[in-house]
Amino acid sequence: MKEAIVAAGPKVQIIDSPIPEPNDDQVLIRVVVSGCNPKDWKLPEWMPDKPPLNQGDDIAGIVEKVGSRVWEFKPGDRVAAFHEMFSPHGSFAEYAVAWQHTTFHIPQETSFEEAAALPLAAMTAALGLFSRLGLPEPWTKAVPDEERENTPLVIYGASSAVGYYALQLAKRSNIHPLICIAGRAGSERIAPLLDQSKGDVLIDYREGEQAVVEGIKKALNGRPLLHAFDAVSEKGTPEHLAQVLSQPVKKGDKEVRAKVTFVLFDKMGVPDYVDQSTTNVGSVHKDEKDFGYVWYRYMARGLQEGWFKPQRTEVLPGGLAGVQEGLERLRDGKASAVKYVYRIKETEGVERGDE
Repeated sequence: MKEAIVAAGPKVQIIDSPIPEPNDDQVLIRVVVSGCNPKDWKLPEWMPDKPPLNQGDDIAGIVEKVGSRVWEFKPGDRVAAFHEMFSPHGSFAEYAVAWQHTTFHIPQETSFEEAAALPLAAMTAALGLFSRLGLPEPWTKAVPDEERENTPLVIYGASSAVGYYALQLAKRSNIHPLICIAGRAGSERIAPLLDQSKGDVLIDYREGEQAVVEGIKKALNGRPLLHAFDAVSEKGTPEHLAQVLSQPVKKGDKEVRAKVTFVLFDKMGVPDYVDQSTTNVGSVHKDEKDFGYVWYRYMARGLQEGWFKPQRTEVLPGGLAGVQEGLERLRDGKASAVKYVYRIKETEGVERGDE
């Protein structure tokens, strides 16, 4: 099979590889469309001593073969899946391998292109909101709507893939007001999703640091900011949040500390009185497998019911030959509210019928 290997640069090489075999708990998927993510070019840069690897993790395709303990899937099923990072047999190939708990069915109404935009970014959003920030999940009855609707949440980078999904999932959980920070794509993609009657606002980061900070304070209307999701985590965004995250507040006999979660690993410049975390989506292949299992299936239901929408996609031509261009665009910051995807059948040397 054809497979794209990514080295630092980024430098992409298309090679011939054997079709992998799934283990007892894995699914072999014939990749119809692969997505890509910023980490696909960043990881080879950060770890230059590691050998080049197929970095693709967003799989959308058709089940080819299943392991002996796989019970939810069978050959021919339309699925999407999150490939385990740092492991072989990723999505930049004709065939990829995923664990059954991070594989999920996709509705007929969802295209493979749309499905390929989901796995890594959507799960990052869910983990950030409900595991790292500890916000109540949509089905939790212990937290009443009155409390949910008085839980300000800042989403910095709301038009990014992670931010776009975080906005939708927070809405599903009735978290408000949603204070969303975005750029040129905000008015088109983000504003229609906001509920102004519940205090939701859109702030344009292009207006500068002071405008962002003042905009957040105005939206808070005197309330403490105890939750922030930074889907950018660079270029000054942590410093902006440091100016608005609240000091600990008393709720009954308990002291509640503000929480912020980032998508990058560096120590961020927020005050010591704020609990900060990193949302590492790879945890669903480690100590948060149950979280990944439940949330992927809930997202699939959201796709079918229409309350969960994929990020806008752009198909880059050439199949795997287009991976180079996609990673360069991501490196150069050219992606705005768009997910780059690749149709594998467009790869030179790949022969397939209609999919």
